[in-house]
Amino acid sequence: MSLRSRNIGRLQSGQFDVLILGGGINGAVSAAALAARGARVALIDRGDFAGETSSNSSNLAWGGIKYLESGEYLLVNKLCRSRNQLMRAYPSTVREIRFLASVENGFRKPPWMLYAGTLLYWLFGRGKTRLPEIMGPSRLKAREPVINTAATQAGVEYSDCYLYDNDARFTFNFIRSAMDYDASAANYVECQELTWTDGFWHARAQDLESGNTLQIKAKAVINACGPWADKINQGSGQNTRHRHLFSKGIHLIVERLTDSNRILTFFASDGRLFFVIPMGPKTCIGTTDTQVESAEAQVSEADRQFVLDNANALLNLPRPLTREDIIAERCGVRPLAVSNGEGKQADWVKLSRKHAIDVNEQQRHLSIFGGKLTDCINVGEEICEIISKLDIDLPYAQRIWYGEPHKSVYAEYLHQARLMNLDGMTPGSSSEKLTSRLWRRYGASSLELLEGIRENPSWGELLIDNAEYLRGEVEMAARREMVTRLDDFLRRRSKIAQVVPKDALRDAPGLREACVILFGDRAEEKLAEYLQSQSSEPASKPTNAEPSTTEPNG
Repeated sequence: MSLRSRNIGRLQSGQFDVLILGGGINGAVSAAALAARGARVALIDRGDFAGETSSNSSNLAWGGIKYLESGEYLLVNKLCRSRNQLMRAYPSTVREIRFLASVENGFRKPPWMLYAGTLLYWLFGRGKTRLPEIMGPSRLKAREPVINTAATQAGVEYSDCYLYDNDARFTFNFIRSAMDYDASAANYVECQELTWTDGFWHARAQDLESGNTLQIKAKAVINACGPWADKINQGSGQNTRHRHLFSKGIHLIVERLTDSNRILTFFASDGRLFFVIPMGPKTCIGTTDTQVESAEAQVSEADRQFVLDNANALLNLPRPLTREDIIAERCGVRPLAVSNGEGKQADWVKLSRKHAIDVNEQQRHLSIFGGKLTDCINVGEEICEIISKLDIDLPYAQRIWYGEPHKSVYAEYLHQARLMNLDGMTPGSSSEKLTSRLWRRYGASSLELLEGIRENPSWGELLIDNAEYLRGEVEMAARREMVTRLDDFLRRRSKIAQVVPKDALRDAPGLREACVILFGDRAEEKLAEYLQSQSSEPASKPTNAEPSTTEPNG
């Protein structure tokens, strides 16, 4: 029986302390924290885990430097502490990286003020990163030749953090941790009705793969549906203090534009921050910030052109980037928490990504609004505190639920890997050691992967060209990672679909082999389903959407 089939059965037959709706970062940390501390947890998502906002970020874990300009010092202080906590807890995944900001002539602030801001930011970060630095145009050009310094008056370099792999993988690892603590989680299960009866929540849900109906019973519900939280609350009759406004952000992924391992930061033509971010062998550029009315969003031709135009203006490239250079696109809706007292005319441009948790104590219903990956540990802790006050016992209330395994486990993994000469046995273009890459992705489960390679050396072979994923990783994903559709693996458990061009991926012999490992007898069906979805992908061609106005965000 597959992991998903087992969990579907448990969802139907069990009674839970908490039912979590939504498997993005907020739902994932809520599940991991509660399950580790002894609650009986169920989690469902109508799509894949991290399938929406949590797989379309800038892959940054940052302390919110842009909120300094709007004077939100308490928020910056909190986010910097959260960022530092993530660095300590996940040293293999959340790493310091340098940001090199270019200040154009006529910018609204003088360079010395920006430099002073980065020094203040460094102080808010308790000096846990390298000191900022200011430089003139010639030194800026020498440090990063790809920057167009024709209209530049200065450069400022400072530190923040980013996710070495991707946001979706980071989010899924919390889901996997929750399942390790006996949570019942399933993707592609949609909640269709939620009712409060006789002191329990009763959810009628549909398994979107089989079409079967599930009945799930729980003492408490956590609405962690991100941009769809308001709609879920309306359906279950919840009156909340907060609601969401939506901001659409997109990124384009192209071939690597610079060999340096730093993030280039600019102020785009609309005044907001614009990033050029290393993404393995590729570069991720963006983002936009467009107010939209709906949680459903797509990349428009105006979005695409905005990013290309700014990249071409700000960088000194051998030739301008065009739509033909785009390998993949990322599009997500940021849910911004606002008070229900504010109308639709709320100044959304100045809104931060801070989170709010509304609680209906009588019905044991929680709604999470807003939030960002940097603050995820705080969200998990706050959820546990609230749930414990709702007469739901957390017998292991002091249990630490986050972080990488103990250093002794890492030492054992490294020792076994060295004895196997793991770094020397597998080809690949990455400059990162294979031992580091596997530990970052799988933690203690990397030991299981080593055992598989020893028993079957083919597990140590690369399966898909230019993807840097081993056959053994696909084998583990089939057993442990609830890959229900091919895109789950290619886009979220891994970043293969983000760095390998569609045509090359479609024609890769290893893709069909991966499907056989992941889906067995349904391999051809699942491959055809994926290829059909890609051929009809709207992001690969212009849309009919009206050009949307991008606005600065702080």
